[in-house]
Amino acid sequence: MSLDNVDVFLRTVRDDLGLDLPGPAGADTALVDLPGWDSLNLLRLVALLEESGHRVPVHRLMEARSLRDIHTLVKEYR
Repeated sequence: MSLDNVDVFLRTVRDDLGLDLPGPAGADTALVDLPGWDSLNLLRLVALLEESGHRVPVHRLMEARSLRDIHTLVKEYR
């Protein structure tokens, strides 16, 4: 599964993690402000990324402040 497109990435995060993302603009929302976002969802996202062939180091994910930051890392570590 290619997550290079931010819309596909957001749709995958929304569908697989069950998050209520506020549309494409949600990519820039601070993770702490996303409804339902917590450390469990971060772990679920790590697993989702690994299953789709994107091995982003966890310490880099923990530095991310938004889903756009995470998407940038996904593209960097494909």
